[in-house]
Amino acid sequence: MEYVNEKLVEFNHYLSGRKVAVIGLGVSNLPLIDYLYELKAQVTVFDRTDIKDINRTIVRKITNYGMGMSFGENYLEKLVGFDIIFRSPSCLPTTPELMAEAERGAIITTEIEMVIELCPGKVIGVTGSDGKTTTTTLIAEILKSAEYNVFLGGNIGTPLFTRIHEMTPEDIVVLELSSFQLMDMKISPTIAVITNITPNHLDKHSDMDEYINAKKNIFKYQDENSLLVLNYDNDITRNFEKEAPGKCVCFSSKNKIPNGYIVDDNKIKYCENGLRSHILDTKEMKLRGTHNFENAAAAMIATSEFVDRNIACETILKFKGVEHRLELVLETKERIKWYNDSVSSSPTRTIAGLNAFSLRNIILIAGGYDKNLDYTPLAKPIVENCKELILLGETTPKIEKAVKTELKEQGKKMKIHKCTDLRETVELAKQIAVKGDVVLFSPASASFDMFKNFAERGKLFKKYVKEVAKN
Repeated sequence: MEYVNEKLVEFNHYLSGRKVAVIGLGVSNLPLIDYLYELKAQVTVFDRTDIKDINRTIVRKITNYGMGMSFGENYLEKLVGFDIIFRSPSCLPTTPELMAEAERGAIITTEIEMVIELCPGKVIGVTGSDGKTTTTTLIAEILKSAEYNVFLGGNIGTPLFTRIHEMTPEDIVVLELSSFQLMDMKISPTIAVITNITPNHLDKHSDMDEYINAKKNIFKYQDENSLLVLNYDNDITRNFEKEAPGKCVCFSSKNKIPNGYIVDDNKIKYCENGLRSHILDTKEMKLRGTHNFENAAAAMIATSEFVDRNIACETILKFKGVEHRLELVLETKERIKWYNDSVSSSPTRTIAGLNAFSLRNIILIAGGYDKNLDYTPLAKPIVENCKELILLGETTPKIEKAVKTELKEQGKKMKIHKCTDLRETVELAKQIAVKGDVVLFSPASASFDMFKNFAERGKLFKKYVKEVAKN
């Protein structure tokens, strides 16, 4: 007998004829517009972008559907009188117009919140300041190895709301969740993973407390049958264990926890009541860096209910990583290795990248958009691991000041170069690098001062490396 998702049927019935606002023309909301049209909802589409800068095909589609439009700087002025509002992650629930509509009685939600609400199977959610994508992808790969039907979404994968009708109770949804998606969420995944929490996105969140509280929503609405996976080494996440409604399992690379998973002596080990069993040799992994070993441990915990440990280990050992995350772009005949770590948009990510290499022969390319982060903690790892530093972008003065202060304290010297564009950094790094060196592009900053996103930045870096470094 074919499975029928009664909750989805009921929700579709509710949407029919309702006044619905869709805020943002991002990847996840475009399929949603088609979906709502089929349900005959009364839709108005809102976006901050001026109409002349929006793709003509999208504008024609909205027009042909007979939907309302509100674009440009004051795009939310007409956000009044809606039954349900699908906000994009970039439109925070603290936006005054959204708060006014919520006060009036409108339902404020997101595409991804409704996926969690309406999915008939188990949902695994992953959040954190660093390591989300690698951990989420690895979880999905482990489940696929065990022949589960997996839907991968959230910040990665494809939009899932319009695929809920394909899901059955036996399927598993795996989601990467940002603080912006979690911020007003009133439902939590059955299995939640928090890789770590460090200062991030403080250019958007009002303060660190708001950022932390957003992350906590990934487990806040769990029940006693749920699982929370935490990083024991992170002061913030370790304390979440006290608030967990269900079972909590930790991983660690710095502490001797009696129960959970530890990364120690080039091994991932399982600990139960103080007894340890060796699970996996990290030297055999294609991923490098302690942070990635922690990600692997988190993925093993999250999938332990579904997948035999041996299958999980086999998958981890084969996993080559995700693009733009300590990605080996090229090794020249002089044995100079070029790595693309464009996803590193905060100091903690770059510190993890630097620590992934044992030799202190790194030429670091860093700098980018300023998210109001403190770059002081980055200085010592740079001084201890790098031979030269190449900077570009808005955060150049901050990083330079921090590194110069650390050099003075340690009585050391290091050449610090400044460039105006990414190609120039690659050309300069080629001139500097000698046999056995590592050129690491790990910006420790967001990409928005020069690029659309970190992926565009990473792809350009790889393009320039292949053009310049091979010659």
